[in-house]
Amino acid sequence: MIKNNITIPNVLTLIRIILVPFIVTSMVLNYWIIAGILFSVAMITDVLDGAIARIRGEQTFLGACLDPIADKILTISCYTTLAFVEIPVFKVPLSFVYFVLIKEILLVLGAFYLGLVGHVIDIKPTFVGKAAAVIQTCFIAWLISCMIFHWVPIKTYYFVFYVVLASIGVSFLHYAFIGYKGLLSWLIKDYH
Repeated sequence: MIKNNITIPNVLTLIRIILVPFIVTSMVLNYWIIAGILFSVAMITDVLDGAIARIRGEQTFLGACLDPIADKILTISCYTTLAFVEIPVFKVPLSFVYFVLIKEILLVLGAFYLGLVGHVIDIKPTFVGKAAAVIQTCFIAWLISCMIFHWVPIKTYYFVFYVVLASIGVSFLHYAFIGYKGLLSWLIKDYH
């Protein structure tokens, strides 16, 4: 990892965070086309920041921390907005927003606890975590598209919603297991 934190990938990640209030405002004002364009730009920055960091060898600790934070801010902001904004059919349940928030809080508290007990925290996404993030991103993009084109595919909505819910649950259990294994290995090493 390089020491200079001002890299193109980190700037792209910051752009994604800066876009969040504009995406949320567009959704609240029912400017779905603008929300769709801005969300697409945010997703492009998400793809580019990781690719550029790998190609140019510009992986930083700040980037490793900032990228998932940017993703979570964007996702949770969109879910919360979709739970409160007045839309015809696809209102995201508030209980779903709570579920996502509790999952994220538990993961952060778990990582913080591991850090406190002296275990080195290696912040890197896994395939399961990336898959869950892609599924959630596609879900939000699909919901915005439904608003733009006035689609009302109710059966598809519920199917996709439960797939997203399952992916979040599996991702949480996966990271919880990784944390448990890390804590266990630290305890065993400390015991010896």
